[in-house]
Amino acid sequence: MARCLPAAFPSPGPADRCPCHSGLSFGECCGPLLTGVATAPTAVQLMRSRYTAYVTGDVAYLLATWHPSTRPAVLELDPDLAWRSLEVIRTERGGPLDREGVVEFAARYAVGTERGVLHETSRFVREDRWRYVDAID
Repeated sequence: MARCLPAAFPSPGPADRCPCHSGLSFGECCGPLLTGVATAPTAVQLMRSRYTAYVTGDVAYLLATWHPSTRPAVLELDPDLAWRSLEVIRTERGGPLDREGVVEFAARYAVGTERGVLHETSRFVREDRWRYVDAID
């Protein structure tokens, strides 16, 4: 999967800390998912990789991992918005043998001098692979 990244978005190297704050390197965590070398084995790993795609500006990955029933036709990311950290609060199902899962998370961001938190409970389904469906709250 080709990645077209605006200059404003960071591009972590394989040895850099993964933006999803898993504690692993980008090459061990979200990197293989974003490059298409691997697919997410769980809903929470897909959510982490999607967060990383927002951090890095990888619109193609975000659209590819969005369920077709809810995927927007166009997705534009704000290069002035910087995602700062991710906290996974809870998960329900979403394992390698499940067909659906829920992940609640808090993602902190900054826009200029303003700071904020996106708190969301997301729904995921696994058909051929895990895909983000929508926010349920």
